[in-house]
Amino acid sequence: MKYSIIVPVYNRPEEVDELLQSLTAQSYRDAVEVIIVEDGSSIPCEDVVRRYAGKLQLRYYTKNNSGPGMTRNYGAEHSQGQYLIFLDSDCVLPPDFLLAVDAELKRQECDAWGGPDRAHESFTPIQKAINYSMTSFLTTGGIRGGKRQMDKRFYPRSFNLGISSSLYRQLGGFSSMRFGEDIDLSLRIYASGASCRLFPEAWVWHKRRTGFRRFFRQVHNSGIARINLMKRHPGSLKLVHLLPAFFTIGVFACLLACLLMALLFLLPALCGYMPFWRVPNPVNSAGLVAPFMVGIGGMLMSLCPLLIFSLVVFTDSSVRNRSARIGVFSVWASFIQLMGYGTGFLRAWWQRCVCGRNEELQAFRDSFYK
Repeated sequence: MKYSIIVPVYNRPEEVDELLQSLTAQSYRDAVEVIIVEDGSSIPCEDVVRRYAGKLQLRYYTKNNSGPGMTRNYGAEHSQGQYLIFLDSDCVLPPDFLLAVDAELKRQECDAWGGPDRAHESFTPIQKAINYSMTSFLTTGGIRGGKRQMDKRFYPRSFNLGISSSLYRQLGGFSSMRFGEDIDLSLRIYASGASCRLFPEAWVWHKRRTGFRRFFRQVHNSGIARINLMKRHPGSLKLVHLLPAFFTIGVFACLLACLLMALLFLLPALCGYMPFWRVPNPVNSAGLVAPFMVGIGGMLMSLCPLLIFSLVVFTDSSVRNRSARIGVFSVWASFIQLMGYGTGFLRAWWQRCVCGRNEELQAFRDSFYK
């Protein structure tokens, strides 16, 4: 057996159906087994899996809920493949996914790899906007497999991660971390001296979160996980990981400056009361027009960086997705992605690095599948 595809599942039978359907359409079908592990779901996918029993070399397991990392380990324990491929249940594979993986390994062998993700045409506008915010160089620096990358190393994520079974067992598989467990594994892969590469053509369609609230919970936990990872792996923190925190601080600084301009100039001018800085004005002897314009101008200047960023994201996403509506959603998704991650990062930095809290933090403890 060459490849074992391992998928942890929690209450997502419809997604499993789509993923298994895409596996039946693979152009590469030799020596592939599929292992579905139900992680304590209350809505199991057993009936869905049973429908594909004759079409795929398929095995189905159930276990008590412990999170995706431990569930992947459970699947790996029951695998027979030379290579393990981990996918999330909300992924759909293009027909040549496995062919691309096999071609890359034949071209240049490696111990581990990862692939990028894309949005399918059938995805909702919000899903496409979230996909843009998670893959654009403007928001993530290309660290998820983009053509341009701020970090020279590529760290595979668990939605599309491959690794030799021998290396996986040598490293002990995924850790018990509820968030960031895939980056923890990637860091241990590099620390072991093993080879790890990006397979640019082995991409998947990744549905991600279906709403902005769930998306915020995900990226906020990811920001917290980055500090937890820094504590586990000193030296792993890079400039690209700090950018969302800087962005978050910058947004609050712009909003605070805008509020101050409104309180100092605009509101008093509207009320006709300017006790300290009445400006002589030939139009109005009370000196109200000039302070009013100063207030409006100051507010616009304060918000100018946010407006420019929004315009760039809107334009880029609208062109890429051929939709102004998705462009608008992408602006909102990008702010959520950067500020959700940034606030989680700053929160964990304060508690772990400043206050000295030792245990790993989680914000939304029961949301690792949401």
